[in-house]
Amino acid sequence: MIKLCVGCDTVEELLAWRAQQSGPWILRTRQTPKRAAEMVEGGSLYRVFKGTILSRQRILAVETVGEGPNARCQVALDEAVVRVAPTPRRAFQGWRYLTEADAPPDLDLGAFGDIPPELARQLREAGAW
Repeated sequence: MIKLCVGCDTVEELLAWRAQQSGPWILRTRQTPKRAAEMVEGGSLYRVFKGTILSRQRILAVETVGEGPNARCQVALDEAVVRVAPTPRRAFQGWRYLTEADAPPDLDLGAFGDIPPELARQLREAGAW
């Protein structure tokens, strides 16, 4: 699953926001995915920050809460935020399925240190990363 991260421009801002929250990490959305079972079996939520996919979190559970017009979906997420190779992505509304082939690989921060996301994106686009 891929979703825009609204209200945070960086992974650091998302982590700072989360540090102020308590309880399980729940993503709330209007529609329950038809492929929810697939997403729980090894799927992740990939987040787009300012036009670039920068992180992912493992999806632990997907459930529908409420009934009829008041029904909503809650996606339980792992607390661990994994940085991924910065990958450009156009804006969209809601969420989308992301195929395994289109998912960016996890980022090995040990190999490159704490490289700025914009530089990492440019290196990836140039094929140097």
